[in-house]
Amino acid sequence: MSVFSTSCTACPRLAGFLAEVRQEHPTYFAKPVPSFGAEKPRLLIVGLAPGMHGANRTGRPFTGDYAGVLLYETLNKFGFASRPTSDHAQDGLELLGCRITNAVKCLPPQNKPEPSEIKQCNNYLRDELNLLDDGVAVLALGQIAHKAVVSALGLKQKDLVFGHGAVHGLPKGLTLFDSYHCSRYNTQTYRLTPAMFHGVFEAIRAHLERS
Repeated sequence: MSVFSTSCTACPRLAGFLAEVRQEHPTYFAKPVPSFGAEKPRLLIVGLAPGMHGANRTGRPFTGDYAGVLLYETLNKFGFASRPTSDHAQDGLELLGCRITNAVKCLPPQNKPEPSEIKQCNNYLRDELNLLDDGVAVLALGQIAHKAVVSALGLKQKDLVFGHGAVHGLPKGLTLFDSYHCSRYNTQTYRLTPAMFHGVFEAIRAHLERS
């Protein structure tokens, strides 16, 4: 098992970039961001990586940035979060039967991690997936997160193709749900609308009720 640490410097490019960010923004968290939520979730959400002024600033996934607006509103609507907004890591928000992690734990330059960095962080994701109970739903936000989940489980990418609203059976009784990432670009261009995002969560909720 790979023991996650906020002191991890396994990826030289990311470690160097975070050192620069800490110089420019001394109040920012600017370290590898840990997962957040229930230890034994019914839903595991996998994002891409911390955002510069979101998780990289606050130290909690999707907290304090635009990408978290739709996510936390939706989690609250479907009973997975105690409140619909996430402003900072001490705002009292609790996840209910849900956990959020990222394919890459560190802020990457221009929000674009390199393949070697995704591979390096894949060990952490593999460990999280291996700890899940049967019947758990896994939600991949975007293609990179989807591919990271497939890789972490040792499956073939060609057998599980990403697509918004796609559902894939996984080993251990897990089920993978795909959604476009709730980024500012996707929501402002209407590639992802609230109705589309809620539709994915309706499918997840129905699945969990059956399980």
